Amino acid sequence: MTTITDTTNSTTSTTVNSTAGSTATRGHYRRPDASGRRTPASGGAPGGRVSVAVYAEDLILQTGMIHQLRVRPEIELLPEDEADRAQVSLVVVDMVDEPTVQLLHRLQRNTATRTGLVVGFFESGALQTMIECGVAAVLRRGEADQDRLVHLVRAMANGEGVLPGDLLGKLLDHVSSLQRTVLDPRGLTLSTLTAREAEMIRLVSEGCDTAEIAQKTSYSERTVKNVLHEVATRLELRNRAHAVGYAMRHGLI
Repeated sequence: MTTITDTTNSTTSTTVNSTAGSTATRGHYRRPDASGRRTPASGGAPGGRVSVAVYAEDLILQTGMIHQLRVRPEIELLPEDEADRAQVSLVVVDMVDEPTVQLLHRLQRNTATRTGLVVGFFESGALQTMIECGVAAVLRRGEADQDRLVHLVRAMANGEGVLPGDLLGKLLDHVSSLQRTVLDPRGLTLSTLTAREAEMIRLVSEGCDTAEIAQKTSYSERTVKNVLHEVATRLELRNRAHAVGYAMRHGLI
């Protein structure tokens, strides 16, 4: 049985089990392999290339991913000891299980890298987990040809997200359900402002003073002042004009 090094290890070891038919234990991940990296002709990666670290749960998956990416000039594959500086981390698995989630959470702590998931089977229940783990892009392994992989990597490096069409539809349904069943009954929205806060700032943007806002919203002037002060404090805004500018820039009003 091949013993696969976990991502928290700094060394790789291989042992052979004489029992025929043994398989690799799930939940252990190979870190990026230096032998799979393209070496730049002269010190450092040329401009425009995206640095990538590959994490796979077995040697076959890792070898296949490296084989796809190593020949592309847009990609710089990083060895294990440089994985933390990757712009993009690619996690290659059969399915999203508990060990995969643990790995994704570890990668999430590195704010300098974005994580993409190349997965064989994606259960609908894994969508919430993927969001919580900060996964920026998903590609099914059956669709992971060379061009799609490079597109995925470059999109993530540019700050974009990539999802298969059916998962995007499920994500939109999930957000709609969350708004309808959880937030609306509490007067909240998915933005950083409550519905009441957004309405008061919208009135400020229309030139209303405290008394006019109180009259239009049926709140006391003291409540209006407290609400606007709370928004300014929470979002570290200097004044009402700053609050209006913030809300407009972020599409909140």
